[in-house]
Amino acid sequence: MNKAGLTYNTEKEQIVISEYGRCVQEMIKKLPEIEDREQRTEAAKYIISVMVQMNPGIKQSSDYEHKLWDHLYMISGYKLDVDSPFAPPIPVEQQKKPQHIGYQNNDIKYGHYGQYLIKMIEAASQEENDEIREALAYSLAGQMKRNYLEWNKSVVNDQVIIDDLKNLSNGRLVIAEESRLNSNSDTPGKVQPQAKQQQQGKKKKKKVPNLKANMNNPNNPAYKKRMQELGKL
Repeated sequence: MNKAGLTYNTEKEQIVISEYGRCVQEMIKKLPEIEDREQRTEAAKYIISVMVQMNPGIKQSSDYEHKLWDHLYMISGYKLDVDSPFAPPIPVEQQKKPQHIGYQNNDIKYGHYGQYLIKMIEAASQEENDEIREALAYSLAGQMKRNYLEWNKSVVNDQVIIDDLKNLSNGRLVIAEESRLNSNSDTPGKVQPQAKQQQQGKKKKKKVPNLKANMNNPNNPAYKKRMQELGKL
């Protein structure tokens, strides 16, 4: 549909700085048409005040006035001739699109564990000391379990972690199948002990004598004494 007097924004000049809108840009483009320099400067100051209203967030910067005047020159195409309180900015060449650095093509078999953890497993598998290698195996298994749970919130079988660790280390890092891996960061990879009984560690409540019941007991000396005071014995 093409009607006279109607134009679309896509057919208009591109906005240089979108924060100020098209109306501000049109006002700045009209500034060179003012022949008197003093009046042109006053008009520029008025546009600066409008720019502050259109983009109030710029006032958070300590040198926001300097930035506003720089933006004013940039929108005008660096062709504005006014008495600015700041030196006009130097035109900046159009920046070229940066060269694409490409994507990593590392083939990770177990991506949910992460590339760095797999490298740690490879380094630990080269340890010759059996005790150190075993300690590293438990520590890495605990970290593998935590990484697994980061991607999969459901419960993971410890045997899956043990098997994956063995495969990633080519059989060099082996953990006993009956081990229970701890995903807690305080004690990574340790074998969890069996759960303690709930009653262990609880303090026994002291029995408080029922004084009221004892006072009603005829065999209680305190009961006899009380009765004597009342003259009933």
